[in-house]
Amino acid sequence: MKVGFIGLGIMGKPMAKNLLKKGYDVTVYDINEQAVEELTMDGAVGAFSPREVAIASALIITMLPNNEIVKNVILGENGIIHGAKAGTIVVDMSSISPVVSKELALALREKGVEMLDAPVSGGEPKAVDGTLAIMAGGDPETFKRAEPVLACMGKEVTWVGENGCGTMTKLANQIIVNVNIAAMSEALVLAAKAGIDIEKMYQAIRSGLAGSAVLDAKVPLILERNFQAGGRIDINLKDLTNVKEAAEAIAAPIPLTRQVLDIFHALQAEGKQADDHAGIVQYYEKQAGVIVEKRK
Repeated sequence: MKVGFIGLGIMGKPMAKNLLKKGYDVTVYDINEQAVEELTMDGAVGAFSPREVAIASALIITMLPNNEIVKNVILGENGIIHGAKAGTIVVDMSSISPVVSKELALALREKGVEMLDAPVSGGEPKAVDGTLAIMAGGDPETFKRAEPVLACMGKEVTWVGENGCGTMTKLANQIIVNVNIAAMSEALVLAAKAGIDIEKMYQAIRSGLAGSAVLDAKVPLILERNFQAGGRIDINLKDLTNVKEAAEAIAAPIPLTRQVLDIFHALQAEGKQADDHAGIVQYYEKQAGVIVEKRK
């Protein structure tokens, strides 16, 4: 199966590289020509538009920042829809609105093209080592056809229901991740303010009920004051904005998510939008007048 990949950012680039490592013929496109050139050095074929990617591919993956960009890449003037043949599969692995996912799936189906919404969790480290969690929504037979490709990028690849279910599952995932980071940050700052050695505290609690993948992934980064993005604040702000819109549409209460969304807005206003979402701790540090770091 010839694969197309559109969107070679923090996540997309290593995901596309993993497909190449598994022996797939991959055609790539991104507005960043340098990223395309890097992938061609690894064996990919560069394209000049999403339409050109679609012409060359039986399965096309998109990994893009937001609703509007995904819509333009799929339905725009030089979009996938104008190059894809009947029977082609489009797999959108971006984090977008479930409403938009369903709209795109309907538009593509009218052209005989099937779509899966298959967002991911795990951040850049898991994108690099090919162990992402992938949650897919769409036709189950289409999922079965796409699953071997998805398995090159993810350790857990799960079909969760019809179109829109993948993106809704990702929104639920983003609530859990970001509220968890905020709760962890609140606890770390409380302990730091009280004079506790945070590194010792982390070792004391990580094997108990408070232990989590978030705790193990983010506390060492915070202690090193390393906020280089694996999951950017502005991207997670976008995700939680999608959560808010989806929750309002079905009248679901999300008070904790709304609080974290306010924190993200505050951090963005301070110019920290490119920081990793572990940077939430900086919001609490500013309020408390303390820094969470290793003892010297």
